[in-house]
Amino acid sequence: MQAYSQDEIYTIVRDIYNSTIFSDIVKRNQIRKIDQLERVVKYTFNNVGNTFSAKSIADYLKSERRSIDNETVYSYLEKLEKAYLLHQCSRYDLRGKEILKAQEKFYLADVALRYSVLGYNADSVVSSLENIVYLELCRRGYAINVGKTGEGEIDFVATRQNEKIYVQVTQEISSERRKNESMTVCLKYAIIILNIFSRLMNLPEEIMRVLRQCT
Repeated sequence: MQAYSQDEIYTIVRDIYNSTIFSDIVKRNQIRKIDQLERVVKYTFNNVGNTFSAKSIADYLKSERRSIDNETVYSYLEKLEKAYLLHQCSRYDLRGKEILKAQEKFYLADVALRYSVLGYNADSVVSSLENIVYLELCRRGYAINVGKTGEGEIDFVATRQNEKIYVQVTQEISSERRKNESMTVCLKYAIIILNIFSRLMNLPEEIMRVLRQCT
């Protein structure tokens, strides 16, 4: 297998991105405000793993003196999904047992796309890991939602036939407060915790016991 340099990898991924944006989206949909579309793309790529709405994007662009309405943002996001650059992940209310219609999350079809547009940023490691876990769950045939709880949020509620798992992705669990928060949620929803090193780091025995039952 041929080995590529970092510059070659960047060029290849950037070419794929440009081809998709300009051939599959701009030309096919006759989009005139290309700069507007690219700003929506950058906002979305920069907020992988965060919940946001079309209004959030519109408000952000207006703060930069770039006027855009919510419907146009929705239209751009839909076109990015149809071009297979983005995956939309809706929130699921674990108490009300219903899909929520606002504040979705978006994940990239390939995490390298973020690098090609925004470059490398150490702060993006966790969200990139979350993106990779999302894609792996898709590959394994799960239907995926973001879980909304009374205590906060579970990254993924993944369902496949009669199987349901809860997955939380984190870079590390270092503070006592974070450990206790994770323990509370784990004991309630039996979550599989994945950290950046794919191992458990000094978790309380109560969580370890739950995780052994899940995996």
